[in-house]
Formats: sequence, C-alpha cells, structure tokens
Amino acid sequence: MITFTDALVIPVTTTATTTATTTAADAPRWFHGWVHVDRDGLIAGLGPGDPPPGLPGTVHDLGGSILAPGFVSAHSHLFTAGMRGIAPDDTLYGWVSRMGEMMVGAEAEDLYWFTLAGCLDFLRNGVTSAYNFTQSRVVAVFDHATSTLVAERVHDVDFLTRQIDAQADSGLRCVTSTRLDDEQLPEAECFEAFAHVTEHRRRTVPRDLDLGGSVFGSVQWSSSPVTAERERHTMDTHAVGNQAHFVETAEHLEVQRSKFGWYDRAGVLGPDFSFGHFVHPTEHMVRRVAETDSAVIWQATSNGRLGSGIADVTGYRAAGIRVGMGLDDQSCTDVSDPFQNMRIGLYTQRAVHSDASVLAAHEVLRMHTLGGAEALGLSGRIGSIEVGKHADLLVVDPTAPATGPIWDPVATYVLACSLRNLTHVYVGGRLVAEGARSLHPLADEADAQLTERMVRSARARGFIPAYMRTAAVGVRS
Repeated sequence: MITFTDALVIPVTTTATTTATTTAADAPRWFHGWVHVDRDGLIAGLGPGDPPPGLPGTVHDLGGSILAPGFVSAHSHLFTAGMRGIAPDDTLYGWVSRMGEMMVGAEAEDLYWFTLAGCLDFLRNGVTSAYNFTQSRVVAVFDHATSTLVAERVHDVDFLTRQIDAQADSGLRCVTSTRLDDEQLPEAECFEAFAHVTEHRRRTVPRDLDLGGSVFGSVQWSSSPVTAERERHTMDTHAVGNQAHFVETAEHLEVQRSKFGWYDRAGVLGPDFSFGHFVHPTEHMVRRVAETDSAVIWQATSNGRLGSGIADVTGYRAAGIRVGMGLDDQSCTDVSDPFQNMRIGLYTQRAVHSDASVLAAHEVLRMHTLGGAEALGLSGRIGSIEVGKHADLLVVDPTAPATGPIWDPVATYVLACSLRNLTHVYVGGRLVAEGARSLHPLADEADAQLTERMVRSARARGFIPAYMRTAAVGVRS
C-alpha cells in the first residue's frame, strides 16, 4: 500500500475524481492532491489537497511532480527490440521482408529473450499495458508478385508459448495476439494451435497481468476471403477480439482495399475488432468502421518512419470512431518513446490540416492512455487514474531537467516532458523502473541475451552487425 502526496495529478478520467455522483464533464484535467493504492495494487482513493489521516502503508511525497497513468500501446510487436535501425530507408514491404529474413534463424528460446527485452524496454519507458502481436510460428517474407506472405520456416507451438512466458515474467500487462497462419498450415492445425496458446495463456499468466487474447488479423496478407471466416470462427470459439493491419501503406493499395469486404461479409467488424494503421481507407471503409463500432489504432511514429502516410485521425474521431495509439515495432519506431509518439502524431495532424486546433494536447494524451484502453475494450481496468483501476502510474518531474513555469499542466506534460523527465514507473503500485533503469532482476541479462541471440539469428541469412561495441556474451540454452 502506498499513498502519493503533493502530486500534480493528470487523471485522464471519464468519471468523477472523488465521488460516484460527479459527472464526466466535472472531472478535472488535473488537480494538486493525492492518490492512494491498496494492497491489491488498485487505486483506492484520490482527491485534491492532503489525504485523509490514517491511510495505511507508505507515503511517497512527490514534491509537486506529475502523476499520470501509464501509457497504453494498443498495437505492438514486442519481439523486435533487436532489430532497431534495420531497413532504414525502406517502406513497409521491404522492411517486413528484412525482418522476416533476420528471424529465420531464431528458435523458441530466442523468442523468449527477444520478448522479455522488448517488454522491459516498454516498462522502463512508461508503457504499462500493451497489445502484443506475437511473432508467428510461421516466419515469412513478403512476396510482391502476389501481395502475400510466403513461409520461410515453420516452428512448433512453443515458439508462441515462450513469448507468452516472457510477457508474464516481465510484469507488463498484455493482450496476447496470435496469427492463425491459415494459408501456410492446415486449417485444423491452425485452430488447434490457437486453442493451445489460449489455454497456456489462461493457465500460466497471472490474472492481473493478462488482458486477454486476440486474433492477429491477417486478411491484408491473405489470398482468399476464407481467412476472414476462419478468424470470425476463432473469435466466437474463444471469446476474443481481433486486430488487423490494414491499408497501412500506399503500395499495393487497390489489392489491400479490395479485401476490406472480406471482413465485412464475414461479420468480423464490430466492437471487438480494430484496424491497425488504417492510413489509406476509402470513404466507404470509414463509414462501415463507424457504423459497426470498430476501432482504429494509430501508429504515428512508425507510419512516418516507413513513409506509410498520415492517417486522417481527426476525420475518424469526427465520425465517432474510437481511436487508440500504439508504438508498433521497436524495429520501426526504434525508440519506444510514448512522449515522442504523441508529439509526432499531434504535429503531423496539425501540419496536414494547417490548423493547430484540430487536435489538442489532452486529446492525444487520452488516445495513448484511456483511448487505447477503450479501443481494446479494457477501459474498466487500465488507462486512467480512477478508483478501482490498476495503479499503473508514472512520476514525471518537470524540473529535472527544468521545463520552466507550468502554465498548463497537461500541455507541459505532452509538449515539454519526455523520457528524461520520467523518474518512476509503477505497475499495480509496485515500482518497476526508476529513471531509465529497469528494476527487473533479469534486465541486464535480457539486454545481453537479446544482442547475442539476435546476431546469431540474423547470421543465418548473412546479416552481420556493422559494429559490435563489446565482445559476444555467452548464451545459456
């Protein structure tokens, strides 16, 4: 149990700050006060001023620092931390192929360490919950002639379950997304593998860290509408959602758009479905997403890095579509920086519209916290500082380094603060990172294992690092 005092709280709430009778419109964007976390790691009380006397547990006096909810990355690929800087001048398909080639030599135990390192990287940077697209057991490269993925290597199902083990061991809250691989594997085997992964997740991941399962939607990469039907069957069978990469890049655009109807006709669209990226949709596609209450997940940084384009996020929001934000691959955002992601998104939207009023600082913050939770159907558990939710909290000190007078706390947080101001990260009221340092007992080993194992995997296809700062670290099988 812990009570944070003398805190500049940015709650990002949808409901009351202190009572159940205050409306959402009454909830302030910030207040100077306190937050109390109970023994179960849940927020048990908060309010302006000083806390009531006699609250149990320790007290953390923040000295006026900002206390904000942990970031939610609603679209992530956490195994990719060892491939930062690859294909630096390629667009999506060239980059996807390079990543697949570098993964050909990876084994299941390598995926454990890749994922663990990626999860700990998120946590030390203030991301406390993530939707994670696991690396498929079918390692593939993109075929430009058919606009589909072609298998290079097929693994056993432990290639997936070891990634789930890493998620659980890291302490990061995760939605686990699994691809069916129905074009590379027999249908029965696809369904059996998904069931096995689902059972493993439910049995082994601590309940408070498990944010559920999901289908890794793959219609964009498929050659037949039966993929959408199989995904619908899987969603119904296991009571899980679905997120699909779609119209991400201007390349092969007509092929991508032509597959939208496959999802629509299969009845996949709806509150449990979200489109990742959605940069180049038609007006019909936007209308159907709004009509079906599907969501859109926005990857501002990776869309810029890969030259994919600028999603019309302001238009989607105006249409009533739920929009969350994600940090995508660590190999195409390169720095897992949610502050940078917010600002790149905010600035590109304002620039493309030549209008600074189209998106406010508090709105982009909401999309990377509570908005992401809402898009994933998880707003009752994460994304804001509200009584009953997980106490996933960030302490950000705007004086170290100094950002000057605070004229608007939310604007200072979004526009002027960065990872250098992030001092503490809490998950469920438990301190997991301090400064830029992870407190996880395997943090140093995870970084070392990531480097050695990624180099070995990439070497199978002839990729050698241009420069290695230190000698290779021994790897234990």
